[in-house]
Amino acid sequence: MLLTGGTTPWSYLNTESIKEYPRLTDQLSCEVLVIGGGISGALMTYVLSKQGVNTILLDKGRVCAGSTSANTGLLQFANDNSLTELIELFGEHRGTSIYNLCKKAVRRLSEIANQLSRDSGLIPRSSLYYASTTEDAPMLRHEYELLKRKGFDVEYWSREEIEAHFPFSKEAAIYSHGDAEVDPYRLGHNLILDAHAHGARIFEHSEAKDTRYTDSDVTVTTEYGSVVAKNVIWATGYSTQDWKPDPQAELLNTYAILTKPVQNLSAWHDRALIWETSRPYLYFRTTPDQRIIAGGLDEPLPPSGRPEEYAEPRGQRLLHEVQKLFPHLDDLNIACHWAGVFASTKDGIPLIGRHPQYPHSYFIEVYGGNGTVYSMMAADLLAKTIAGREPEELKWFSLIRQTTEI
Repeated sequence: MLLTGGTTPWSYLNTESIKEYPRLTDQLSCEVLVIGGGISGALMTYVLSKQGVNTILLDKGRVCAGSTSANTGLLQFANDNSLTELIELFGEHRGTSIYNLCKKAVRRLSEIANQLSRDSGLIPRSSLYYASTTEDAPMLRHEYELLKRKGFDVEYWSREEIEAHFPFSKEAAIYSHGDAEVDPYRLGHNLILDAHAHGARIFEHSEAKDTRYTDSDVTVTTEYGSVVAKNVIWATGYSTQDWKPDPQAELLNTYAILTKPVQNLSAWHDRALIWETSRPYLYFRTTPDQRIIAGGLDEPLPPSGRPEEYAEPRGQRLLHEVQKLFPHLDDLNIACHWAGVFASTKDGIPLIGRHPQYPHSYFIEVYGGNGTVYSMMAADLLAKTIAGREPEELKWFSLIRQTTEI
């Protein structure tokens, strides 16, 4: 499966040379083998290495070169599904706890980014979640009251308050505090770099070709080497659906653009992350060097299997959406546009944990718009599990849970 197409933003912006890691050519052993070197595998490897776990990471190509290179880097505690929807599906305790796990994960990402040896472009931000239509305003008001009652740091903005802070008008919005933006490509590379310094062994161009299970361990064979591990963590992202399709998972194509630097972004209040109530939704953020990222327009995968097939016209639509919100910006031009495979689940929460057909194995399938935040959650939950302290919450994200649709 081709995961991305076009020119992704972080490969466009990050022109520094990236550390390369060797190909696996030996027969090795470890406690935990992480397969997949995107942001999920990077976070998992970093957390394990900090805990002193003997860890090996394998990637079939270059680390962070797949979906992570196309990730737009919004870190929010709010999910694609509202707190109201999650409570309706799972009950008040579980629904609220999932949102609290996301809030904690955003904080954890900030803490980890501040501890890394190199800057990852993580900047605290607030988020504006606006009503796409007038009819959405009552729903947004109810969601605000629920979030406020549950202790989340949110404000309800009327049309007048939105107009006082932005050059566009919407019926209502929730203004949330405690979110962030990040360069996920740099974050992933920095996590792996520091994990390597902590003792993790990293191998690129080392695709898992064969997997054999025994009562006590797993042997994973690559073209030139092998690893015997007590536990394997599969962090292979959307491509997992090529060989282990999950009934909960749905694959789509999504689009995004990065603009050339914009002279004046002073009308963009606090450089807040912006998104909307419509589904599929549009979203917008800025970058430290005065650019705008816009994304959305999710649709079925192109028949050709090439994600970028419609990227150019969809990119023009996204540019038009930015211009609608910020009509005074007359210097908007696209620097690069791209497309990528995007997965979601039918009940809106990720797939994390064991699968009965794969002994000694755990899966990280953090599908949905909150992928990096879910990756942080998964890394912490599985690190505790590996240490023999499996959290009760891990059961909520079971790969074999009953399929429920919102």
